Amino acid sequence: PDKGKNIQTACGKIREAAKNGADFAVLPEMFCCPYDNACFRAYGEPEGGPAYQMLSRAARELNLWLVGGSLPELDGDKIYNTAYVFDPTGTCVARHRKMHLFDIDVQGGQSFRESATLSPGNDITLFDTPYGRIGLCICFDMRFPELARIMSQDGAWAVFCPASFNMTTGPAHWEVIFRSRAVESQVYTLGCAPARDEQGSYVSYANSIAVSPWGDVIARAGAEETTL
Repeated sequence: PDKGKNIQTACGKIREAAKNGADFAVLPEMFCCPYDNACFRAYGEPEGGPAYQMLSRAARELNLWLVGGSLPELDGDKIYNTAYVFDPTGTCVARHRKMHLFDIDVQGGQSFRESATLSPGNDITLFDTPYGRIGLCICFDMRFPELARIMSQDGAWAVFCPASFNMTTGPAHWEVIFRSRAVESQVYTLGCAPARDEQGSYVSYANSIAVSPWGDVIARAGAEETTL
């Protein structure tokens, strides 16, 4: 529940990734905030806030590309679930606001309505790097095959997805969705999820994953806090 501690932890993990040779680092969805409608406004910040500044500074100091997971972005009366991308100079080169809000009610399982608090974005997000063009989406966006397909047709060879599936949807759909999008659109798909906190108001399935265009799972984490 401590935003400052979450930002500090994330910074430590980014440093760990850089130390181990990463050129590109990715954080999970809502990395500085409990995944809870009641928290989004209280933990939110306008563009340029404390979490944003940490991400920019880390990318610059460590000379890497950074997809800063996502965080609650305050813009007037609206709150967006927003991912920022920073290049090795610390410059923000892309911003994705989650397009498809997570509104579900699974009988005997999870019920959640992001739209009760959050507003949807309306942009398909791609950005260019020395490694090629990258697509970016957030969690529920990945369920829609058309989005990854459009990114692929516009030159993306990989789609990054900060995400937080839960213990109902995760075991059922997490791996199959990332493998499906990879095979359908012939891209690498990379999902970065929060570690699992069994005591949290929302329990993440975790299992951060990287899948090749052939559909092979080339890397996968477990439930623990780790750097993959």
